Amino acid sequence: MKWMKYLGIMLIPIAIASCSTSTKITSSWKAPVEDVAGKEDKILVLAMLPDKDRNMRESMEQELTKSLQAQGYQAISAFDAFGPHAFKGQNEQQVMSELKGQNIQRVITVAMLDKEKERKYTPGRVDYLPSIGYNPFWRRYVYYYDRVYNPGYYTSSTNYFVESNLYDVGSNRLLYSVQSKTFDPASMEDLARTYSKAIVKDMEKNKIIS
Repeated sequence: MKWMKYLGIMLIPIAIASCSTSTKITSSWKAPVEDVAGKEDKILVLAMLPDKDRNMRESMEQELTKSLQAQGYQAISAFDAFGPHAFKGQNEQQVMSELKGQNIQRVITVAMLDKEKERKYTPGRVDYLPSIGYNPFWRRYVYYYDRVYNPGYYTSSTNYFVESNLYDVGSNRLLYSVQSKTFDPASMEDLARTYSKAIVKDMEKNKIIS
């Protein structure tokens, strides 16, 4: 049926849009020392986000914690270990004392650097669908086309720029830093899930984790 063909064409942009979420590593750095996190090390995942972004903080910590745990690491969420106001109002000495008291060897932080909104226009187009059927002998090699006009439309997207840093608690040194851009996530959970997988993959690539 012709209307089913038309519907198939019109659904193409929707199908493409639904698969567009992805996280791209824009840059990463590794300290010039061989200090790979061991499976016995306890890693604290700490998202440094304001109270108004509490749901996002929980999602980022939980997803990155699960991604590290899936690789066999003893990762824990700061939200779960220290509550929603972890380390608030404390100085560096107090924070380091709490971390060592919990036997935490590594801390990986997550911070939102920027959020960018984009509006894109997709121009309209005309699609031609062949109508195949009986044709007179002298036109049997000629296709007749039905014409479908798809009007132009605007799409809005939001891109998130996030940075993560991995610190060694004992020496208080920065071991690894990574910056990324996530393209138009469908939800905060989607952002956290996509981001976590990309970060863990880059950590493996740089031999930060084994």
